[in-house]
Amino acid sequence: MEELKRFMKGRVVVKVGDITKEDADALVNAANSSLMGGGGVDGAIHRAGGPEIIKECREIRRAQYPDGLPTGQAVITTAGKMTAKHVIHTVGPVYGRGGREKAELLADCYRNSLDLAAEKGLKVIAFPAISTGIYGYPLDEAAQVSSQAIEKFLNSDSSIQEVRLVFFSRGDAEIFLKNQAFG
Repeated sequence: MEELKRFMKGRVVVKVGDITKEDADALVNAANSSLMGGGGVDGAIHRAGGPEIIKECREIRRAQYPDGLPTGQAVITTAGKMTAKHVIHTVGPVYGRGGREKAELLADCYRNSLDLAAEKGLKVIAFPAISTGIYGYPLDEAAQVSSQAIEKFLNSDSSIQEVRLVFFSRGDAEIFLKNQAFG
């Protein structure tokens, strides 16, 4: 893990590395609405965490979201075999037509994940760059939306001690750093 920069008096950390190796209270999974695993971060988290995660996701689908988790919403499961204690699954928007409401849905992913973490008493949360992989959200735009959503949340909530933004590649982290909107 390589730490690149901190914001908000150290409460936000930008890193490059493998999110599945983060020692955090929760990792955020850029899930698809089925919650059954997929590619990218989603697949990596399911593979690293093992079958307990999918078992809990199946129960969430059965009991709460039979049609799939709506975009922008968040749910929590075990982290299985990973060092982290929990996985917060959120479904980012697929980029394309829509502009403003896509930004709002992406902000909801961060806000609702942080809300759920605070509600569960979690202190350290690690996020990937939600929606910037196969869902096609441009990294520069996502940097502005995510940093504003995180800053707004942390300004109104002191229970979360650290938000880690974990990028798989240094190039992605640098695009984030160039376009972030932390005060």
